[in-house]
Amino acid sequence: MSKTLSYDHSNSEPVRDESRAPKPQPATSAEPDKSPLWPAIMAIVSLLFLAFVGGAAIMYFSVFPQDPLRRAFSAGAALYEEMTGYNDRYMTDFWADARTDKRGVTIYDPTRAENGLTLYSSTHEQAAYLMDMEGNVLHRWQMNFSKLWDESAAVKNPRPDELIYIEKAQVLPNGDLIALYTAIGDTPWGYGIAKLNAKSEVIWKYLAHAHHDFAVDDAGNIHVLTQQVNDTELEGFAHLSRPRVDDYLVTLSPDGREIASTPLMEIFAKSPYGRRLYFASQESFNNGDYLHANSVDVLKGPAPGIPGSHAGQVLISFREVSTVALVDRQRGEIVWAQSGPWVRQHDAQLLPSGNMLVFDNEGDSSGNGVSRVLEFEPTTSAVVWSYGGSKDAPLDSKSRSSQTRLANGNTLIVESMAGRVIEVAPDGAIVWEFINPVRGGEGDRRIPIIFWVQRLDPDRDFDEDFKAQISR
Repeated sequence: MSKTLSYDHSNSEPVRDESRAPKPQPATSAEPDKSPLWPAIMAIVSLLFLAFVGGAAIMYFSVFPQDPLRRAFSAGAALYEEMTGYNDRYMTDFWADARTDKRGVTIYDPTRAENGLTLYSSTHEQAAYLMDMEGNVLHRWQMNFSKLWDESAAVKNPRPDELIYIEKAQVLPNGDLIALYTAIGDTPWGYGIAKLNAKSEVIWKYLAHAHHDFAVDDAGNIHVLTQQVNDTELEGFAHLSRPRVDDYLVTLSPDGREIASTPLMEIFAKSPYGRRLYFASQESFNNGDYLHANSVDVLKGPAPGIPGSHAGQVLISFREVSTVALVDRQRGEIVWAQSGPWVRQHDAQLLPSGNMLVFDNEGDSSGNGVSRVLEFEPTTSAVVWSYGGSKDAPLDSKSRSSQTRLANGNTLIVESMAGRVIEVAPDGAIVWEFINPVRGGEGDRRIPIIFWVQRLDPDRDFDEDFKAQISR
């Protein structure tokens, strides 16, 4: 509240001759104050400086009221970011500077590529596309979150549709699509997961904070990551400020009902691998997201080299501690974990050989770029294959990204922040390349990112009815 300062402008001596007293004059505006303001300014600056020093000391020495101050700062920073950071959709990290003018399929060697159809989604709209090897779109699913939203949603005030996209999608044999929705900038992360039919009609929806990834097991159950804000103290880890953003592994029935939930932060902290939480980055300390789970892979059988592993266990990638871990949901335990020469990785997958694949976002030390795909032996972390591009075309995606080992031995790689998908042969040759054809922003210099793709064989992966639909 501002203060109005008043001043006494009366004569310093009384008037002795009333007859000679000046006659009253019409009221005029007050004479400007000529007293110096610098003492008041210096006082205010001094108070602000003392408040800053006091706040810094409280945070440094971790004394009361550290938590209320940190929460107030975080809330203020989040509000400021929300007010200023999302006015231009093209300047969010759902878009990136385009690295080339090329669009669509730019490389295709039909003699070496795993020929089929490719499912992908793009951050420019809430849709998934099924395209052929030449880039022709054969089918499109589209559903805006604003039409999915209802009062059951964890997100009570969702962002506008232009700031929401389908982060991952998977098509089923009959043309049904499971789609995971994400919005820019929200904490907790993730808007939910839904199942659509081939006509983009909603079959079911689960509107918790589902995020990043899901996997469908042989029984049709869906295993998906969710987040919740948690203010409880984590025993043995008092250095982790609260509130935290904790990850959960949720199991949904084929019809979208929640049937189990595993608290990943809780079981990780209690496991023999819990001290890896000390690896957590400064970024995670700023936002309370100390693990940042980002991928799910359900084991179909024992993993060679991991004693006691079996079908139904789930491989999880934890970005902030640069660790991949095996979760036994029935026992509620982390039964195995490994860190290696990768940094802030995504998309850990177990191969039939027993080796694992990860997208190593920031660990490439070859001098080409910052990112690479690694195939490694899980017990020793020994790298048996890698791809980081070349000096002329390096992989460079510090966030997101994924990869899939195809039936012919090639690897389908998504370089998210380039809006690019490539199929790479074991010898490192690029045998197929797709660059998102959409552009936006000033001068059309921005490209929407791609997070995950699925390569499909219509004869193997689709039933006859859906094959007939896409062949028209």
